[in-house]
Amino acid sequence: MKILLVRPARIKQAITLGEFMYSEPIGLEIVYAMLEDKHQLEILDLMSESIEIEEKLREYKPQVVGLTSLCIDVYSVRDLAKRVKNYDPTIITVVGGTQAYLNSQSFFIPDIDHVLQYTTTENINLLFDYLEKGDQPPVIDGICSQENGFQTSNKCGVNEYICPNRKSTAKYRSQYSYFGYKPCAIMATAQGCSKTCSFCLRWRIEGLREKYFDMEEVIREILSIEEDNIMIFDNDFLHNPQRIEELCNFLERANIEKNFICYGSVDSILRNQESIRRFATLGLRAVLVGYESFKEKELLSYKKKSTLEDNLKASKILKELGIDAWASFIIHPDWDREDFQAFRKYLKKLAPEIASFSPLTPFPNLPMYKEYQKRLLYKVEDYEAWSFGQVVIAPSQMSLQRYYYEILKTNLYINLFSNNVVYLIKKFGPLTVFRLSKGSIKLMKRYLQLMFEGKRNKTTKLLRK
Repeated sequence: MKILLVRPARIKQAITLGEFMYSEPIGLEIVYAMLEDKHQLEILDLMSESIEIEEKLREYKPQVVGLTSLCIDVYSVRDLAKRVKNYDPTIITVVGGTQAYLNSQSFFIPDIDHVLQYTTTENINLLFDYLEKGDQPPVIDGICSQENGFQTSNKCGVNEYICPNRKSTAKYRSQYSYFGYKPCAIMATAQGCSKTCSFCLRWRIEGLREKYFDMEEVIREILSIEEDNIMIFDNDFLHNPQRIEELCNFLERANIEKNFICYGSVDSILRNQESIRRFATLGLRAVLVGYESFKEKELLSYKKKSTLEDNLKASKILKELGIDAWASFIIHPDWDREDFQAFRKYLKKLAPEIASFSPLTPFPNLPMYKEYQKRLLYKVEDYEAWSFGQVVIAPSQMSLQRYYYEILKTNLYINLFSNNVVYLIKKFGPLTVFRLSKGSIKLMKRYLQLMFEGKRNKTTKLLRK
C-alpha cells in the first residue's frame, strides 16, 4: 500500500516550545520503520514544508493517510482528515500520537477510520494486512476502528520503540533543532520513569518503572545518526550510573565525538556525580533539569524526590562539571505577587544557563484534572488551550489579567536578565539567538493577547451584571 504519514503544521495561537525545540517527528519515523518492508511510505512534515494537503494527495496518490497529534493538534488533524475524505473518500485515514493515547475519543468522527491508541510492530502490521486485503479488521489491541464502533480490547500497552528510519525525513533534517543545537537528532534508550511526579504524563504513558533498551541497539542507533547533536529524551537518562558508564565506554572506545543533551533529575545528578563527570568529558553538553518550584510544599505536592537545597547542590555540580543547566519550572495557580517575586530571586540564585516555565496544567483524564476541575478555565474540547503554556486553572490570589501580567514580567526577566545572552551568542551564534528571540517575542505577544482577553472577559461579565 502507498501510505502518507503527516505531521500537522504548528498551531499559531497555541503557546508551545516549538520555536525552541523543533524536533524531528520520531513517532512517524518509527511507524515508517515498522511498515517499510511491506509498504511504500512517505513522510510529509507540514511544520517544515508549506504545501496544501490536496496538492500532496494529487502528487503522491496514497491509499492511506496517517496523522500524528498532540492535544493542541486535534482540530487541525480533524480538518486534515476531512480534507482527505473530501478529496477522495476511499483514502483510509489513521490517527496516532499522544492525544490518541490519552483521549482517543477526540478522534471518533466519521472522517477518521482508525485511531491508534498505541503502536507496536505487531498491531500496526496486523491492521495494515487487513487494509491491504480490503477486509474489515477485527478488534485489535490498541486500535479503535470505526467499522467496529471504535471499540478495542481492554488491554493496556505502550508505544513500542524501535530504531526510527531517519532517512525518511532526509529533506527536513537540517531544520530540526533542540534549543540552540541544530541540526539535532533525538532518540531514546529507555521507557518509563520511577520518579512518578504528579504532574507528569510520561510515566503514565510509558510505565512507572524504567525499561532499558539493549545497549547494543542503542549503540547501533547512535552510529546511524549523522547529526553532530543528539538529544536523549528518556525521562531521566542520568538515573542509572551503570548505563551511563556503558555508553561512555562505547564513546571512548569508538572515538565518537558528538554533543549530547538529556533530561536529568536533581536526585540523579546528586547520586551519580562521577558517572556524569565522565560523560561530560565525552560529550554531555546540557541537561534539562526539572527544578519545578522554589517552595518545599509544592515540591512535596508534585512528589518530587528533591528539596530546594538539593536543587542548589545540583546546580553547583553542573556548573563545576561545565555542563549547561536548562531549567524548567511550574507556575502554580495559587501564587501571589510576592511568590512571583520570590521565584525570580530563586531563579537568580540557581543561575541556570537557560530557564523556561509553564503554568501548572492538569491534563484531562489524569488525577490532577479532578483536583482542579472546578477551577478550570477551559473545557476538555478546547484542545488548543491544553498546551502546557496557557493558563488553564483560575488563579486564586489575583485576577487572571494580573496573573498573566506577572507571567509576562517573569518571561521578560528570564529573557533580559536570567538567560545569558553572551553565553547564547558564544555557544550557538547570533543567528540562533535571533531565532530563539523570535520565539520569545511570539510568546510574549501571545501572553499580552491573553492578558487583554482576560480584561475584556471581566468587563463583559461586569456589564452583564
